[in-house]
Amino acid sequence: MVGTFYASPEPGAEPYLKAGTRVAAGQTVCIIEAMKIMNEIEADKTGVVKQILCTNGQAVEFGQPLFIIE
Repeated sequence: MVGTFYASPEPGAEPYLKAGTRVAAGQTVCIIEAMKIMNEIEADKTGVVKQILCTNGQAVEFGQPLFIIE
């Protein structure tokens, strides 16, 4: 396990993204907590979120896809 996926900036807040949301390269899309450090993850390209592949609080591994952006 590398970290934990969080869809929103804090508990109870709206998620950064939903399916159908338009994102720009560099926009924060989620947080990955690793070793008690909260790392903001940015979109690597501009497009529309087709699918979110993780659930809030899910353990994620290095290289695991988190979103499908087209």
